[in-house]
Amino acid sequence: MASITIYHNPACGTSRNTLALIRNSGVEPEVIEYLKTPPTRTTLQELLAAMRIGARELLREKGTPYAELGLSDAKWSEDELLDFMVQHPILMNRPVVLTPLGAKLCRPSELVLDILPDPQRAAFSKEDGEAVVNAQGQRV
Repeated sequence: MASITIYHNPACGTSRNTLALIRNSGVEPEVIEYLKTPPTRTTLQELLAAMRIGARELLREKGTPYAELGLSDAKWSEDELLDFMVQHPILMNRPVVLTPLGAKLCRPSELVLDILPDPQRAAFSKEDGEAVVNAQGQRV
C-alpha cells in the first residue's frame, strides 16, 4: 500500500474532495490538518522542492491576511514569504499531497489523480456533483 500524506483543511471543499479521491483509490492517507499542526519552515522548504515551485506559488490570497500583509509586492524574497507562511499557516494553499509518485498542490482536486499510485476503485463525484471518475475508475 502506498504511503500518502495530505496537508488538509477540513473546512475546504477542494481539500475534502481531494481526500475523498485518495480514499477512493483504497488508501488511507496520513492527514495533517496544517492549521492545527502547521508545517515548519524546513517542511515548507521540502514541500516546495518536492513540488518544484516557489513560495509565491503556494500562497493563498482568499480568506487570508495576504492583502493586509502586502504580499502581492514583488519585494518579498522566498525566505520572507516562508517566514509569513510559518507565522500565518492559513497563507499556505491547500491541499498539498505527497505520494511515491510526486507532490502536488491539488487545485482543482482531480489533480491528485496524476500522482496516485493506485487506480480509483469506484465512480466519484465532487461535493458539488461534478463527475470526476466513472464507474470503471477512469477520469471523466
